[in-house]
Amino acid sequence: MTQPTATSSAVPTEHPWRALLALCIGFFMLLVDMTIVTVATPDIMADLDASANAVLWVTSAYLLTYAVPVLIMGRLGDRIGPKWVYLAGLAVFTVSSLWCGLAGSIESLIAARAVQGLGAAMMTPQTMATITRIFPSERRGSAMALWGATAGLATLVGPLAGGALVAIGGWEWIFFVNVPIGIVAIALNWWLVPVLETHSHSFDWLGVGLSGVGMFCVVFGLQNGEQRGWDAVTWALVIGGIAIMGLFVWWQARNRNEPLVPLHIFADRNFSVSSLAISCMGFAAVAMGFPLMLYAQLVRGYTALEASMLLVPMALVSFFAAPIVGRMTDRMHPRLLTGVAFLLCSVSLFWVSVPMTVDSPLWQLLVPMAFFGLGSTAVWSPLAATATRNLPMRQAGAGSGIYNATRLVGSVVGSAAVAVLIDLRLNAHGLGESLSGNHETASGSSVPPAVVSQFAEAMSEVMLLPAAALAVGFVAVLFFTTPRHMAKPSAA
Repeated sequence: MTQPTATSSAVPTEHPWRALLALCIGFFMLLVDMTIVTVATPDIMADLDASANAVLWVTSAYLLTYAVPVLIMGRLGDRIGPKWVYLAGLAVFTVSSLWCGLAGSIESLIAARAVQGLGAAMMTPQTMATITRIFPSERRGSAMALWGATAGLATLVGPLAGGALVAIGGWEWIFFVNVPIGIVAIALNWWLVPVLETHSHSFDWLGVGLSGVGMFCVVFGLQNGEQRGWDAVTWALVIGGIAIMGLFVWWQARNRNEPLVPLHIFADRNFSVSSLAISCMGFAAVAMGFPLMLYAQLVRGYTALEASMLLVPMALVSFFAAPIVGRMTDRMHPRLLTGVAFLLCSVSLFWVSVPMTVDSPLWQLLVPMAFFGLGSTAVWSPLAATATRNLPMRQAGAGSGIYNATRLVGSVVGSAAVAVLIDLRLNAHGLGESLSGNHETASGSSVPPAVVSQFAEAMSEVMLLPAAALAVGFVAVLFFTTPRHMAKPSAA
């Protein structure tokens, strides 16, 4: 049967905002799980008798199976229907969350997290694709503002929610809490999200294989480089993965049927700029948490829950600023809005690195964190809206998959890069041997009093890395062009 011809107009939907809210519930849940495990690491190690290296795989397995299939799942949503792929992914995510909470060994938990990541990969591209298809271009900014605020808020709330749940019920509850939320989300998405037309795509199986293998090698190598000491195997994986991804791009250019990634999508400058900029934001969002949490717990002596409270100003500002940013997204040039936002985020992290000392007043940390929350709110939403405004409907899934893949790769690179830099700065301050023992200070810090000042200085220097990544994002968004919905109609 011949499929209807795709157009650039949105599909009329009776209640698009209800559908968007239903989608955002599951999307929020899967993004929170990217960072929520961080504060539960000591409890997991103690309860499951696991090493630090093994517990790192609890997060690595999730990111690996999340990042690798995203491109494929975006195209699958175009072919089967975004609603059905999203529901299937939500079911996989919910069941695997129950498995995570019931895991009795570290191996079982890692396996469950890998399945959970696959469910997240199935869900993520469908959210943007559905928004693109049910909201008209001139209203898409407000819709993407909610989507972007969900992404930004989830990144900030993850450690905070993890600290609270671990304190109340134990590490298992960071996973158990997903089960009732997932069941409600499945019911709401079944009821409220419309069934959209599908497109008879031919599946590029060679592209699927090349992209999957290439992404796996790059992500796996980066995630485990620090643990393996960046040995020859690590570099072989990373360089080999990049070479395979280069072969994948060559094949996409040569494939005259229907490539997995239609390269002409990058001819839209705003899509290309948005993809680059969101990778910088993904890099910074993950990288900033490591030095900040280490500083809070090992220098200031805070508990995991107390350390996570440093993120409260960001979350609160982001929550209240999201509706305002949504209205601005449809009316303001993305170059101006995102340029100011990236600059504010970068300056905020440079600023917060200054009071990261042993005895600085707490408010000197909270104020720049609040400004970071304001800036990040005006990054996530406008970038997502600008990336998809000019895309034709039949490429909504592919575009969403590419955009989210670049975000995830940025997060993985940020995680690997900050781990390397922390090691380098600690060694530069002569702390490699000093921290090998188990030391306790009166304040609860595990850093020896004699070197606590040097440790704080090292974490302050590491915070400059995500600040620099945001500066790169600032330069990138200066190349935005005027979106079509803002362009003046030509005179007759």
